[in-house]
Amino acid sequence: MDIHALKNIFKFVSVIGMALSLFFLTAIVTGWIYDEDMTKFLYFDLSLFFLNASVFSLLRKHTMKLSIKGGILSVNLIWILLGVAGAVPLMLYTGLSPSDAFFESISGFTTTGATVFSDIESLPKSILYLRSLMHWLGGMGIIVLGVGLFSLINPSGSMALFKAESTGIKMEKITPKVKDTALRLWGIYLLFTVIDMIALWYAGMTPFDALNHAFSTISTGGFSTKNASLGYYDSSWIIWITTFFMIISGINFLAHLKLFSTGRLDGYKREEVLWYLIIFIVLSLILGSIDVFVDYDSTFHALTHSFFTVASVLTTTGFATLDYETWGHIAISVIFVAMLVGGNAGSTAGGVKVIRYIVLFKNIVLQFTKTLHPNAVVGLFIDGQKISSQIISSTTGFIFLFVLTNLLVSLYLFARGFDAMTAVSTALATVGNIGPGFALTGPAHNYAFFSSADKIILSIAMIIGRLEFYTVFLLFSRSFWKKF
Repeated sequence: MDIHALKNIFKFVSVIGMALSLFFLTAIVTGWIYDEDMTKFLYFDLSLFFLNASVFSLLRKHTMKLSIKGGILSVNLIWILLGVAGAVPLMLYTGLSPSDAFFESISGFTTTGATVFSDIESLPKSILYLRSLMHWLGGMGIIVLGVGLFSLINPSGSMALFKAESTGIKMEKITPKVKDTALRLWGIYLLFTVIDMIALWYAGMTPFDALNHAFSTISTGGFSTKNASLGYYDSSWIIWITTFFMIISGINFLAHLKLFSTGRLDGYKREEVLWYLIIFIVLSLILGSIDVFVDYDSTFHALTHSFFTVASVLTTTGFATLDYETWGHIAISVIFVAMLVGGNAGSTAGGVKVIRYIVLFKNIVLQFTKTLHPNAVVGLFIDGQKISSQIISSTTGFIFLFVLTNLLVSLYLFARGFDAMTAVSTALATVGNIGPGFALTGPAHNYAFFSSADKIILSIAMIIGRLEFYTVFLLFSRSFWKKF
């Protein structure tokens, strides 16, 4: 790697570091509001800012031109540094070990929502806010924030970062400049957060709880300020409001951006959105029916909690109102399906994403057609547009890497002595950025019992899932490092 490439990477990382330290100030202010001693956090945050400001100052005259390879390496490096930066205040104020703090921090920034805390309500307000803030920053992607706020990179460099960070089968931008698209996406993201917060406040939450849960909902993260998550409030209004905002956060934000920018609804008329909503409604009705006919709950109660639970799992948020493991094996099977699906490409949700399943199943039908009619000239179309063979191959490769990564993590956990349900569901919950799994990591439990090595492995799994495999696994390719 030449010195010019290193300067590109360090300059961009320093920008993100400075931005992060400024956001961390809001956690310090929160602590002051609640009369907490924030001296140690303040010293750490100032050190974080001045360290990154010094690097940026040294490279201020360097003109950045970030290649695709540089973008990929930058994104991987930043996610590791985010985990470290978020871990320090957790260690300072909660006494967590380095591995526990790193796990909690990575879980926050990747919007996984898996936690090592057993008594969340005993945590300082500043730490509760920090956990939710990490969700919120990671949801839209702090890299996208950097591209939007700092026009330090030429257009090809911006696109390199956008490609390395964005999710889905195809990168799309609404405006001619990527940074303008990134800023507008953050504007929509902020607007949804404010509306959700106001709605939750009006429904009975305190302003502090409303803000934290809005952060976690719009980012599809799942950290709560209560031990019982949303089940603490016993409010149908709060549950339905959160269900609605989880579902819209699982839709491609470019569809929301089109609506607010042009007033057009065509972003919501995509096949992916249609199937996403169909899957959500069908799974919710099945789960609700199980609750009515097996547990004899009222229809309204059953539908309220089934729609919420499916929305939470489908969008990989991870909130809970009830322990769904007690609903029986059929219910667990339904929730497993939701865990495997995920949200839309371009949303804050994790998982495989609906669009990839559409490509996969249409490609299977296409292969059947070619087998039966060898001379037929056919193609794969989505929303009236022909999908290239490159996208089909990329989608197939993604699903293979998703399965492979889950298999490796599952085998590791199983070899460590955990039961099959815990091993498989924990792998899916971390790689898919979902949070709660089943058995030992179910919605009524946490991840504190894992060893330090386990937590590091699971943290890496969360990062791999958040960056959608290719961005991480490319680092292990010999060709990646040639002529860097």
